Amino acid sequence: MSNHNTLFNNLMRFVGSSGIRFHDLRVQTTFGWALVGLIISQTTHLSLWALHRPGVSHAASKERQLSRWLHNERIVPAVVYGPLLASVLAEWAGETLYLALDTSQLWQRFVIVRLALVYRGRALPLGWVVRASGSATVVVACYQRMLAEVAERIPRRSRVVLLADRGFMDVKLMRLARQLNWHFRIRVKGSVSVYRATHSRRTVAALMPPAGQARFFSHIWLTGQRFGPLHLALAYVQSQQAYQPWAIVSDEPVDLHTFDEYGLRFDIEENFLDDKSAGFQLEASQLADTQAISRLCLLVATATLYLVSTGTALVEMGRRHLVDTHWQRGLSYLQIGWRWVKRAIISGERLLNFLWFTPGPDPDPAMASFRQFYGPDLRLVRIESL
Repeated sequence: MSNHNTLFNNLMRFVGSSGIRFHDLRVQTTFGWALVGLIISQTTHLSLWALHRPGVSHAASKERQLSRWLHNERIVPAVVYGPLLASVLAEWAGETLYLALDTSQLWQRFVIVRLALVYRGRALPLGWVVRASGSATVVVACYQRMLAEVAERIPRRSRVVLLADRGFMDVKLMRLARQLNWHFRIRVKGSVSVYRATHSRRTVAALMPPAGQARFFSHIWLTGQRFGPLHLALAYVQSQQAYQPWAIVSDEPVDLHTFDEYGLRFDIEENFLDDKSAGFQLEASQLADTQAISRLCLLVATATLYLVSTGTALVEMGRRHLVDTHWQRGLSYLQIGWRWVKRAIISGERLLNFLWFTPGPDPDPAMASFRQFYGPDLRLVRIESL
């Protein structure tokens, strides 16, 4: 048996153990070989995927089969991914999940809205929506169903905190989060109106403290809709060598830890880099159909779970040094998993075929995964709670 066949079989066991099933065995087989091609080639070029599928068929025939899979209307990504997602989230029963919501553009023609679980310097994809748009700005109605579908897979005893940047600042999103029993930390723009019980309207920008101070407001209401009561944390935060005003609105009381929580959101940006230039080369596909792109995202998400799971297993088994040359961990869990798959294909070593995720703090943080912000600039250390 070739090592490509071994990888295929392990991937089929990996997804099959969670209950993923397709309506047709041929469709399921193509799914498995698409994953093999994606992982080995590290690109979304279908012509390169075709090279990694055994058989005497012409490469063009194999490429057409892969293209038909991506354009198969009977494949609904959320339905296919649901059982695997539920298996992953079951590991977080009774735990706190930080979920990051963000957008990424493809060729200035499509936008992907993604919800991901913050995990050890990266983010695990939970759900996504693809829309034809040249703008990264999206309305809540665009992704509301996706959030609800993910919520159905989260264990009931888990605590969820939603993280989102200024582009998602919308009373409708906060209202939806409350309906889903999710907490939230959302950054708001300086122009947003703030109302306090005994004070007139002020903008967020007018309430920002000087550098070196932080201000915390309890029981405030936002926008002309007077949505609340909420809580507001304000400070200047060092991010990529510059200080930026951070205004974080929360449904729970705020303190300095609120900035750390919101900062976890940046892990999803690392995840988008993995999808593009630093990993799967998502933009190389040149797909022109939103549903086909969504099915491609299904493949990328499944491959991400497999590789991060493999990386987690290697670190926790003390075998990281076999693929990571750094004394301290210098690679993401995704890259560790990727390197192990390549090593195993060459040497015939064992591949992972089951989920391996561990909630809680990272026991071996990577130097490259340290966040690109350093917290509020509180060198003068004056904290106001109002």
